[in-house]
Amino acid sequence: MTDRNQQPRPGDEPVADEADPEQVMDLAVRRHGAARVVEVRGEVDMLTAPALRGRLREELGGAPQLVVVDLTGVTFLGSSGLAVLVAAAQQANDLGVRFRLVCTTRAVIRPLTATGLADVLDTCTTLEQALAGGTTTTPSG
Repeated sequence: MTDRNQQPRPGDEPVADEADPEQVMDLAVRRHGAARVVEVRGEVDMLTAPALRGRLREELGGAPQLVVVDLTGVTFLGSSGLAVLVAAAQQANDLGVRFRLVCTTRAVIRPLTATGLADVLDTCTTLEQALAGGTTTTPSG
């Protein structure tokens, strides 16, 4: 472990457990009537996925009619993040809560498409579309 005040030497790599996940991903929740919008910004990976999982469980536990996960600010979506989204969609289904994703960026659309989840999860291209409850679209990436 290095002293935090010490200047890094060439070739020094940051240690993973020193990373602060709160600096890599931000979560915000907004209420829209009976709907909850969870806005995600930054990277969703194995370090930050637990925070997203906890927030989605908390919002779903409040029994809203709709939970929308706005992923338009996500710059990376790893397999841990995909697993959180699948688990949240299953929990929402079990609770009778509609669950939608808003995704427009390649960083989100590509992993959803590559894994086939774009065909399984309820996705929209705008927040307005997700909140209105209209027909969803499968994003292309």
